[in-house]
Amino acid sequence: MSFLEEPWFSRIQRPSRYVGGEINAIRKDRASVEVSIALAFPDTYEVGMSHLGLKILYHILNSRDWLAAERVFCVWLDLEAELRARGLPLTTMESRRPLSEFDIVGFSLQHELSFTNVLTMLDLSGIPFLSEDRGPEDPLIIAGGPASFNPEPVARLFDAFLIGDGEEAALEICEVVREAKRRRVRRREELLEGLTKIRGVYVPGFFKVDYEPAGTVKSIMPILAGYEEVKKAIISELDQYPFPVRQVVPFMELVHDRLAVEISRGCTRGCRFCQAGMIYRPVRERHPESVLKYAESSLKLTGFDELSLLSLSSGDYSCIGPLLKKLMDRQEKDKIAVSLPSLRVDSLNPAWFGEIKRVRKTGFTLAPEAGNDRMRRVINKGLTNEDILRTARAVYEAGWNLMKLYFMIGLPGEAGADIRDIALLAKSVAGAVQGKAKKAALNVSLSTFVPKAHTPFMWLPQIELEESRRRIERIQDLLKNSRIRVKWNQPEMSWLEGIFSRGDRKLTSVLIKAWQKGARFDAWGDQYAMNVWVEAFKETGVDPAFYLYRRRPGAEIFPWDHISSGVTKSYLKEEWRKSAEERMTPDCREGCLDCGVCDHRRVSPVTFESWTPASGQDRFRKPRSSVGAKTYRITFSKTGRARHLSHLELVRLFIRAFKRAGIDLVFSKGFHPMPKVVFGCALPVGTESLEETVDVAVYDTMSRGTIKEGLARQLPPGIEMIRLEDVTFKTKPGRIKETHFQLATNGLRLNPARVEEFIRAEDFPVMKRGKRGERVVNARSLVKSMRLKGPDGLDLVLIHGPGPGLKPVEIIKEVFRLSGPDLDGVKVLKVKQVLC
Repeated sequence: MSFLEEPWFSRIQRPSRYVGGEINAIRKDRASVEVSIALAFPDTYEVGMSHLGLKILYHILNSRDWLAAERVFCVWLDLEAELRARGLPLTTMESRRPLSEFDIVGFSLQHELSFTNVLTMLDLSGIPFLSEDRGPEDPLIIAGGPASFNPEPVARLFDAFLIGDGEEAALEICEVVREAKRRRVRRREELLEGLTKIRGVYVPGFFKVDYEPAGTVKSIMPILAGYEEVKKAIISELDQYPFPVRQVVPFMELVHDRLAVEISRGCTRGCRFCQAGMIYRPVRERHPESVLKYAESSLKLTGFDELSLLSLSSGDYSCIGPLLKKLMDRQEKDKIAVSLPSLRVDSLNPAWFGEIKRVRKTGFTLAPEAGNDRMRRVINKGLTNEDILRTARAVYEAGWNLMKLYFMIGLPGEAGADIRDIALLAKSVAGAVQGKAKKAALNVSLSTFVPKAHTPFMWLPQIELEESRRRIERIQDLLKNSRIRVKWNQPEMSWLEGIFSRGDRKLTSVLIKAWQKGARFDAWGDQYAMNVWVEAFKETGVDPAFYLYRRRPGAEIFPWDHISSGVTKSYLKEEWRKSAEERMTPDCREGCLDCGVCDHRRVSPVTFESWTPASGQDRFRKPRSSVGAKTYRITFSKTGRARHLSHLELVRLFIRAFKRAGIDLVFSKGFHPMPKVVFGCALPVGTESLEETVDVAVYDTMSRGTIKEGLARQLPPGIEMIRLEDVTFKTKPGRIKETHFQLATNGLRLNPARVEEFIRAEDFPVMKRGKRGERVVNARSLVKSMRLKGPDGLDLVLIHGPGPGLKPVEIIKEVFRLSGPDLDGVKVLKVKQVLC
């Protein structure tokens, strides 16, 4: 039995993280596949499912009949504790199999602060932490992602790393494992040696690292002949691999809860602080016709209402203007909003603003990075304060009421005047508001600069922790009493990120020690515990200052020198020198800079400057004034795992199901149009129901039978449509008068005297705790009847009226004086509702 069915699961926070069974999820018969891989994301579900790379690999790997790819995410602290207490393993979303039963477990390392979560997932799966301790029966543990470009701090945890693009290499890895299984290879070293033939695969066990007495790397010696350097995997054209149009549709709200289409990979700008801009070179744009095709197909198959055009710099996409217009021409009729999440100030065209806001404004974020032109020359960000102010005025005048500015502190060469200039620039932007936009708001976000591997600043020290705090406080003081809101990333978290981003294999012992002391979810500000890390460094005898605050000589061997991103070390060193001289390097679109990535045969930039949309008008629906609208009432049941969905998740589920079914929804008017969908009531999480209702307004373009059949196909397991009624001519949506529940206490006997005592009472105060604090509610006024049904059953009828209500469990807890553990086994079933 899955832990989802266990009584104790009812007290787990945000249970929809774990229910699975989402639309478009792929579950294969274990007996029909030769290789299985668990795609492991070391963060919560809502973070991992926002990551496009996971969706791309899930789609590509599952496109092979012989291969099954499933998803697994790190469980939150409460579920981790419950699994440990009961000796239950971590399992995948699709088959509920433990990770130890897979051939491969592939981790996505997006940043260094996820490393302790990797240990949690391995430990809950019964898999040894260190590669050297694993045997032939253990799965192959692999990692990929940007944090793998310096894999050394966690090199001993993984059997192999995939450096670079995963579309091609991930399949090749699975094929090597497939062949090894067919040949019944038992020696792990033989399998790993086979993986070294794949471009981008790094096997740490085939390299020996020696250190100088001072702690720096003395040598990185290859053990395997012909395997001296690992070159990143790279796909020359994005369109070689079909985009995942049938993406998994989550029930819960994600961090980035929208459909993302990658329009390009790589960047041509050469910002010296940006690791992504270096390791993902060269720029490769997806053909605009492909973007249009994938967007249209995926929106129909998922039901999302927002489309994000994803790249490191969306505004640099060669034909972003005509592409944006074409997308809005096609999607405006379905109220699909389009967002450009990564915009450079100097790539913005005010003409785009009108296109973006045709449905609704989706937020505007700009990243000046520094407060003045001099500092931006240092980091090779070619824009001026005047550019920023001009763009800010255009954004506000176009109707946006909130803008966000991102700045870094601690950049090389930064002085006190540069800190002051950040505040001055923010005030100038806020002062750029004119006319109707005078109430517009400005948020300023600050983060401490972390010098990363494979960048021109990798030789330089990070600013000290106390200095980072001081600079943030200085900006706060300068912006005090203004309408500018200042947010910041905790410098303590940047401290840890800085250590691991340029660390070596000696950090593995620190990582394990910190995890043993309780370090978890270090990227979550409310969970990060710096004192745990300080103790771990002290107990392992490792000095964090060695990795953070030391300026490295130009000739020093870095721990990652055997990992090639394609950009040569000589090029990075030249960029380091140019930054000290405040000299700019041009965009490589203007001419090759010989950074080392492109061979101009297989690997070259791919752009589409000359694309013109095909002529012809996009199909528009009839004007709404000529089409009638109807309101339908859908009665449905919510049982099984679907009971763990919250009310907001249920609303989102139905709206996306309507869209996938092609139902023409009626939307509200105004700046943020919403579909006219009204639910009868909000059902408590964990409660099953045999009768729920939702009223939906639709344009009369489909028959009732077509709507019913189409919607039924789009509802997930546990949500079943019972009937569909035309209630167009009812004056108001159906309001619930009373609700009938059946409760079963799983063997816990209920005292009949408590029922009699409650029924006789005129007033029965219950303390209700919620987001607005505590308040007393008279439970007796909410209960129409309460009747025992056997020793451990209860029939309960609640009255709905004005004022706060109570959940059935909240009522019986107080009536029968039950404790928290007693409530674990209580099952609540809504059997009937009476409408006014």
